[in-house]
Amino acid sequence: MKVVVTGGAGFIGGNFVHYMLNKYSDYKIICLDALTYAGNMDTLTNIMNNKNFKFIKGDISDRKLVYNLFEDEKPDIIVNFAAESHVDRSIENPEIFLKNNIIGTSVLMDACIKYGVTRYHQVSTDEVYGDLPLNRPDLLFTEETPIRTSSPYSSSKASADLIVQAYHKTYGLPVTISRCSNNYGPYHFPEKLIPLMIVNAINDKPLPIYGTGENVRDWLYVKDHCSAIDLIIHNGRVGEVYNIGGHNERTNLQVVETIIKEIGKGKIIFVEDRKGHDMRYAIDSTKIHNELGWLPTTAFDEGIKKTIKWYIDNKPWWENIINGEYQNYYEKMYGK
Repeated sequence: MKVVVTGGAGFIGGNFVHYMLNKYSDYKIICLDALTYAGNMDTLTNIMNNKNFKFIKGDISDRKLVYNLFEDEKPDIIVNFAAESHVDRSIENPEIFLKNNIIGTSVLMDACIKYGVTRYHQVSTDEVYGDLPLNRPDLLFTEETPIRTSSPYSSSKASADLIVQAYHKTYGLPVTISRCSNNYGPYHFPEKLIPLMIVNAINDKPLPIYGTGENVRDWLYVKDHCSAIDLIIHNGRVGEVYNIGGHNERTNLQVVETIIKEIGKGKIIFVEDRKGHDMRYAIDSTKIHNELGWLPTTAFDEGIKKTIKWYIDNKPWWENIINGEYQNYYEKMYGK
């Protein structure tokens, strides 16, 4: 079995590559990644010599490159993680999100049709559903929740989802889509909440929280996410959407306070809120549980300890990042 993982040098994609190589000794995993700011070859260092792994640098919107890859490798399954994924960056520069998240997805599916791929899986986000009110904890996103986006990022992901569904209906392409809640764990680029707070606490820098920190997210440990995608690409029903949630709702303030407690230091500062900041995300994972037997296995208190330990034990991985282009971005977003 040959699996092409796009965006496999990124956070979730990189974890998925490691997960698949560890689980399936007879699978060949081909990683396609453009190595933009969030793609990090250090994430793949310890598997570059694995005989079942191959890395190709390239952009999913490059039709010639993608077609050549499919012609040479003849993959069975495509799992598309490749996406610009940071809301703040989408507000600063929407155009790149439209190109990568929408056009790139259509190029991949055209290649799937041309070369007879047996499953195309689109990794999406719960952000396509918009947000939920803080005073209604009974409300959860289901697969039937209407799409109602809030940012250029979530709009681009929702657009990609609709295109995927259209390719299934129009061309009969065997597709599945998963929409996950907020992930955390190893190899997470330190512009996102949890790794940013861990790195700043370790380095005795302030911990910036948007607004008042009341925004609620459902936190999913990345390895649990990988196991869910594994089940979907092998056993999920073609044409279906599956929600993947961590069953770990926390306010941003609670998350940061937990990190401070575990590390033993850290000073919170509150900064100007993000434009269009969604208040609450919460996923109903009943469908994937009933159909495929999946449940998350990592409670937040356990997962955050593992994550903090990983960042403490792997300083060179994130120090190389924060010493580069990321530092200019950080100053722009939080320096004031």
